[in-house]
Amino acid sequence: MREKIKDIQAHIENDPKLKEAVARIKPKRNFWGIAGVILFFFVPELVTYIWQDELVSWCHLHSLTEPLEMQRWLYTKLEEMFRNGVSWLNISIGVLLLIWVWRPNRS
Repeated sequence: MREKIKDIQAHIENDPKLKEAVARIKPKRNFWGIAGVILFFFVPELVTYIWQDELVSWCHLHSLTEPLEMQRWLYTKLEEMFRNGVSWLNISIGVLLLIWVWRPNRS
């Protein structure tokens, strides 16, 4: 079993397609790469943290007054999302991506 796991690990480490895919996923170490991570992962959580009560009440109001059932359902789901508060998973992914950007490249 250990040999099989070692073979799989060696195959993963030497797979050029996987290395290319990981290189494309990694944010670039420039202004746009870092700003993209911050805007996509941290700013929504900051907005939720600051204006959570207002967002929940706004969603609740729209979930009651929208004429279409699909829109009421969407506002209800949005209300549930904002009621849950800050997503620590989203913040953790953002922190890991920023660490990955600043980590020295290993060849």
